[in-house]
Amino acid sequence: MKQVYSMQQSSHTPELFRFQINFSEDQLTDLKYRLQHTQWPDDPDNQDWKYGVNGRYLKTLVNYWITSYNWREVEQQMNQFSHYKVTIQDTPIHFIYQKSPHSTAIPILLTHGWPWSFWDMHKLIAPLTNPEIYGGNSEDAFDVIVPSVPGYGFSTPAPAGINFWKTADLWHILMQKILGYTHYAASGGDWGALITSQLGHKYADSLYGIHLMHTMELDQFNTEKPWDVMASHKTAENTPSQIRKQALNRMKVFVSHYAVHILDPQTIAYGLQDSPVGLLAWLLERWRSWAQTENGNIETAFSKEHMITNAMLYYMTGTVVSSMRFYADSAHYPWQPSHTHRPLIQAPTGITFLGGENPSGVTTQQRVEAFKKGPKAALYNLHYINPHERGGHFGYYENPAAVIEDIRVMFRTLR
Repeated sequence: MKQVYSMQQSSHTPELFRFQINFSEDQLTDLKYRLQHTQWPDDPDNQDWKYGVNGRYLKTLVNYWITSYNWREVEQQMNQFSHYKVTIQDTPIHFIYQKSPHSTAIPILLTHGWPWSFWDMHKLIAPLTNPEIYGGNSEDAFDVIVPSVPGYGFSTPAPAGINFWKTADLWHILMQKILGYTHYAASGGDWGALITSQLGHKYADSLYGIHLMHTMELDQFNTEKPWDVMASHKTAENTPSQIRKQALNRMKVFVSHYAVHILDPQTIAYGLQDSPVGLLAWLLERWRSWAQTENGNIETAFSKEHMITNAMLYYMTGTVVSSMRFYADSAHYPWQPSHTHRPLIQAPTGITFLGGENPSGVTTQQRVEAFKKGPKAALYNLHYINPHERGGHFGYYENPAAVIEDIRVMFRTLR
């Protein structure tokens, strides 16, 4: 890495380095060898994926990885953006920092989750920094910061014990002390939603507002069974059978990875870090289950290239285990409130709901009203909510136009 400059705010300010993504040929050669010498298990009676990832489809995807996928082309696309690295409190942080040409731009921090990467957000960068070229107005411009969560991708090696609320502290230091912004906006999904919610709770005075793709309780790991993601989800006995079945099926898709990542992340990591195909299968199960697909066809939500790129960002950086330990350490180090004010999250909050994640029995048109009647609405200083029919759990990639629209509208009156 080549140092380009260090900030001059104080003698204790960490040095900021310009960073270029570049895996070595030796790394790529070793990866190809492992892919070509995979020991495949049998997979009988699994055409409908009822036992997990379908072997026939996985082999098709791996064959594409070996014969058609071009990392160097993707690498070149990534390096068109401005990448930096900085170490904050012994935690290496990688981030894209793309400034707008407009002097009125405000900074916005976009944070991903698991099994995401910073690259899931790349479709938003140009429209947010140069809105007038993409159907917006120059008054809606943003300086865009897209970090890799600690222990993910190029934010490595992660220190032991890092979790979502500790990451929020790092993000605040990044935005104020490293980049020099007194106020900023933030948006996030999955882990990013928890990190962003913590920013809106602890650092509300420094935020224009926050935008969320998911509404998640900050204390959700503070239970006697933190590995049971559905412990608080009850299905009433008088629920119509069809809706009850949908609710139970939806619960199932979040249970296994959550429990394993909290209880045994190190154990499973030995296999996943050793086998790129094993890792791909573990990620693929979540992508297919959580995205909004047509008849279960994952490629209606993600291209083959994008799926392999995300698998590469976990495998080649050696961050399989640290990304999974993020769950365990959110349970090992419980969240504690920073104040007793109500609502708990004081920053003005906007929420984007996507139809692929509608609760069972709730349509997209009913989504906002159903949320306002539920218990979570009281957690937020609600400023804006908007539902969209298209998209699932990975909204920044699946429906970037909806996210861009909502971010623009949300912050237009908060600048």
